[in-house]
Amino acid sequence: MDGKTSFTPEQIRHYGDELYNAWLTRATVAPLLAREPLITLDDAYRIQERFVARRLEAGERIVGKKIGVTSKAVQDMIGVNRPDFGQLTSGMAFDEGQDVSLAGLIQPKAEAEVAFVLKADLNGPGITATDVIRATDYVVPCFEIVDSRITDWKIKIQDTVADNASCGVYLLGKAKKKVTDLDLNLAGMVLERNGELFSTAAGAAVQGGPVNAVVWLANTLGALGIPFKAGEVILSGSQSSLIPVVVGDHMRCTVGGLGSCDIRFV
Repeated sequence: MDGKTSFTPEQIRHYGDELYNAWLTRATVAPLLAREPLITLDDAYRIQERFVARRLEAGERIVGKKIGVTSKAVQDMIGVNRPDFGQLTSGMAFDEGQDVSLAGLIQPKAEAEVAFVLKADLNGPGITATDVIRATDYVVPCFEIVDSRITDWKIKIQDTVADNASCGVYLLGKAKKKVTDLDLNLAGMVLERNGELFSTAAGAAVQGGPVNAVVWLANTLGALGIPFKAGEVILSGSQSSLIPVVVGDHMRCTVGGLGSCDIRFV
């Protein structure tokens, strides 16, 4: 963020509350950019803060962060050349073995990635890859189910940022390893949907590697005074295309050298 804002505090509250109510009622709203052509990225992040604050006021807590818009295809779709970020709350968290209900989501899409679970704080800026590796307890394969409160996913960067980076829910796999026990950049990921191969990828496709993605996120948030905390989950960015999901779907992602993660939707 660069400090450029155009919105008043009243506008920030209005749109943050609108997105919170859309999440609460499983409704959608028209794209913000279409209604507010002067909205800046800073405005969008302030709206995100309001949206998340409403969820915290309702009893949730922050349990981690996510990096989004890491693939070139998605960046091209919304017209940007850099990732964004969102906050993970306790109400979003699932563990492998738990069925994920789609009843609380609006227009969900699944993506497979690697999650970092921290054992130490990270306070950027100035964080290096070595710092991230030292602060990471272990990594796990995971699924993030992104969900947009914006009608028909007609999003630009301001829309998805305001909408907390299109956070839905996430599920952590049981397989875990130390970062130093595998090469995440070269590790291949295979994604299967209902028993059929859907896609393959390698970690290097995400910001040059998952560790680099976490470095970027730690430094970006650190510059805003937002630290990473021990015990938090950091989602490092999708290594797959977005897959619309429906009740009954079963997916598995397998990361070479790390293991597999299964998710079922009910």
